[in-house]
Amino acid sequence: MSVRQSLLAILDQGACYGYQLRAEFDRRTGSTWPLNVGQIYNTLDRLERDGLVRRGEADELGHVYWHITEPGRVEVRTWLDEPVARTAGTRDALAIKLAVAATLPGVDAADLVRRQREVSARILEELRASHLLDAATDDAEDFARSLVQEAVVFQAEAEVRWLDHLAGLLAQHPTPAMGLSLSTQTPKRGRPVTASVA
Repeated sequence: MSVRQSLLAILDQGACYGYQLRAEFDRRTGSTWPLNVGQIYNTLDRLERDGLVRRGEADELGHVYWHITEPGRVEVRTWLDEPVARTAGTRDALAIKLAVAATLPGVDAADLVRRQREVSARILEELRASHLLDAATDDAEDFARSLVQEAVVFQAEAEVRWLDHLAGLLAQHPTPAMGLSLSTQTPKRGRPVTASVA
């Protein structure tokens, strides 16, 4: 989730103060990923440092309004125009846990996968029950909320499918054969040598 670009996109609609930005973010994401005000102000400070927003004067109630700059508008347009590329290097805590567990001698990785699938399937059912999706709504906030909620449900479905796939892979490999003992090779310090291009 890109808080930075989301806040910039909201500011592109008009100047806002911190709590107002948080409320606008919540309206547009269905409060699925609530932000705390400290996170908002830290992000605004970084955006100001980078020349993408400027701090305005405080109003009679003490609200400091933030204004987007032209470089900020360019960043919003770039963010909206570029597709999101999910990189293969993204750290997924569950995938890392199960990959390590599958290589540890004496650990029943298939049992870990089975228990994780039970939890993931239960969460999926809870998500489906609590997010009665209505993408046909004419209300902009309801529509935005349903988009985010559908993404969460689809991700949970994908996790359950992946766990089923992993269970099948583990069934094909005997547990002791997949265990890795500690390597006896001494790791080299520093960065790996890269091949020179001729």
